[in-house]
Amino acid sequence: MSDNTVFTGAAVAIVTPMHEDGSVNYDKLGEIIDAQINSSTDAIVICGTTGESATLSGEEHMECIRYAVEKVNKRVPVIAGTGSNDTAYAVEMSADAEKVGVDALLLVTPYYNKTSQRGLITHFTAIADAVNIPIILYNVPSRTGCKIEISTYKELAKHKNIVATKEACGDISFVAEIAAETDLAIYSGNDSEILPIMSLGGKGVISVASNIIPKEIHDLTQYALKGDYKTAAEMQLKYLSLIKALFCDVNPIPVKEAMNLMGMEVGECRLPLLKPEESKTELIKSELKKFGLV
Repeated sequence: MSDNTVFTGAAVAIVTPMHEDGSVNYDKLGEIIDAQINSSTDAIVICGTTGESATLSGEEHMECIRYAVEKVNKRVPVIAGTGSNDTAYAVEMSADAEKVGVDALLLVTPYYNKTSQRGLITHFTAIADAVNIPIILYNVPSRTGCKIEISTYKELAKHKNIVATKEACGDISFVAEIAAETDLAIYSGNDSEILPIMSLGGKGVISVASNIIPKEIHDLTQYALKGDYKTAAEMQLKYLSLIKALFCDVNPIPVKEAMNLMGMEVGECRLPLLKPEESKTELIKSELKKFGLV
């Protein structure tokens, strides 16, 4: 494995803003990217789960990636979500993303058709062999029904392009095993676990909350990187109720609602994701008020 750390600190899993007719609002995406970089965000993750990659057409997916690379213009790393449950399609998208100039790829495990651990090794190796840029694996079994086991991590870590993982399994002792058994860089995939994962040597977070509190999430990771776990813990606990509200419904429903309440006008999610029920909107609103965000 390469010792290539893609980024340290806080990467935003950026939303994909939509016009009223449901088409991608590129001007707004550009605005948000600039605002994120101006608020010290350390990397931009485009077309992840939070970016509604599941309902973007292939053409839109690549256009969002191309647009982000151009807009960021080397100010911070751009990481493109190019995972798929179809290996051939993931290979094609990953190669295309490399061509347009992304700095790294984020590859979710295959979903729905899932696969065996042997299948995971074959799948990720095929993609890693097709590119020459760093790869961050993405383990989120609650979304995909497919978990990367330790033996599989150890095997995949041998590939020169597979350098990191985004861990959202929700099991801190499992994350400790990855840290003990591999030299992969580990990023928290859950905003509520930034400090626990970083205290085990994690390099940072790929964050949903960074869409609304970018500077705060960046600062939390910086305290942890400096070994000031006391201040990092205070911040982690301070924002816990807000983070919880951002996951009161299926991501990215609540974070888009929060951004709209804050006047960012990112539009609604594409079906089958709906606006949150009124009680959830009220919860999000009250948390935003508590932190002076609306």
